[in-house]
Amino acid sequence: MVGQSPLSPGEGRAVLLEPFVHQVGGHTSMLRYDEHTVCKPLVSQELSFYESLPWAMRQFTPQYKGIVSVHLKRDSLGNLTLMASPGTEHGLVTWSHSQVTKTFRDSCSGKVLLRTDLQYHTDSLLEDANGNQPERKSYNPWGLHCHRQHLNRLSSKHNENKLHQFLLLENVVSKYSYPCILDLKMGTRQHGDDASEEKKARHIKKCEQSTSASLGVRICGMQVYQADTGHFLCKDKYYGRKLSPEGFRQTLRQFLCTGNQLRADLLEPIVLRLKALLSVIRRQSSYRFYSSSLLIIYDGQEPKEGTAPAGHRLPFPKSHGTNPARVDVRMIDFAHTTFKGSKSSPTPHDGPDHGYIFGLENLIKILQNLSEGK
Repeated sequence: MVGQSPLSPGEGRAVLLEPFVHQVGGHTSMLRYDEHTVCKPLVSQELSFYESLPWAMRQFTPQYKGIVSVHLKRDSLGNLTLMASPGTEHGLVTWSHSQVTKTFRDSCSGKVLLRTDLQYHTDSLLEDANGNQPERKSYNPWGLHCHRQHLNRLSSKHNENKLHQFLLLENVVSKYSYPCILDLKMGTRQHGDDASEEKKARHIKKCEQSTSASLGVRICGMQVYQADTGHFLCKDKYYGRKLSPEGFRQTLRQFLCTGNQLRADLLEPIVLRLKALLSVIRRQSSYRFYSSSLLIIYDGQEPKEGTAPAGHRLPFPKSHGTNPARVDVRMIDFAHTTFKGSKSSPTPHDGPDHGYIFGLENLIKILQNLSEGK
């Protein structure tokens, strides 16, 4: 069992939950609990994974910090709020849903240009007349989109006093000032063992029509800080689904450009980290990471030698071991992960997850080709 000491920023005080501004993919709302912690609705299968996590995989997953109770609340204006209760339930702090745009703005480091209207519309996901999705040169609105959907689902299905269990997890981008994040859906199969026939068919079709089938990996979301303009450039999962293998390669290159120039210094440390993960996955017999994602993360602003503006922290965190370029690779989303001994996997699989391995091998190969200028 991973350590589960309770988190209480204000002992006996409920904690307001805000949308996590760096959520670039997925459909479940990720919420900010505190600076170093995010939370998401608890799924028993994912909890089982974190509770029995193999030691070798811990460096590639967010730290599991425990469970917290969350309930829905409306303020006097009727705005929906989500409150976490780590301790006794009194002294509630209300957070108005109408303040969400301000929350996004205040949570940003540096002079990042934001849209003032972060309303997320389905039509904004559609391509233009030439079949291309417009690049978003504003802050990533995907987390707000997921948050609003989640609030609407909760309010329509449950009363305000109902307690919901949420997982508390490490915020893996908290040490970055300008986090560039690539969310990759890994593997050639995305449906879980418990999927209905309808859901199974839907996921198989998505894989067949995307790079999941040809490469074992597809893009589910991305944000890249453009140092020359001060904007974040964003792509979503609908963009990623339409990519050909060559389009995937070009978008991967775009992810590693924080302006007009390729960040060649990132390639070797990312490849080394992916190779280390590949070695670990090959040794995990019976595990199947269906529908899980892999995050590749780096800081979008390169540090300048001997410069640290007064009142600003250095753009890069301190070096962690043999990670000079401050990159990170983390596996997330284990709601459909199965393994021998899990309650949700009565018939365990044999051997490692070859679909996941196929995706990792292709990802490494593409990055190596980029490094060689191919």
